[in-house]
Amino acid sequence: MTKSQQYFQDMMDYNKEAFAAFQILHDRYETEGKKMQQEFNDEGEKILTIIRKYENLLCNTSESGKYGKFSSKTADTFWALIRSKFPKIDFVGIK
Repeated sequence: MTKSQQYFQDMMDYNKEAFAAFQILHDRYETEGKKMQQEFNDEGEKILTIIRKYENLLCNTSESGKYGKFSSKTADTFWALIRSKFPKIDFVGIK
């Protein structure tokens, strides 16, 4: 298991309730679209805060060391895992 996968799994495990609730909202957003936008934005911001926390934990150690150039690739891999679980995550914040 890669470091990105480990942090993703830890994030999902430690925040199980928040992500379960967001999964339901995310699925509704996929089917109902625009009329769910405000609720999706409000709850999505909370989820993005959690995601950014784990992204920072993942990347902070490699940015300061000799592997700094790999940090962006690590973050991209981490976000790819998130997008595979929540394809509409990039729509949080759209008005």
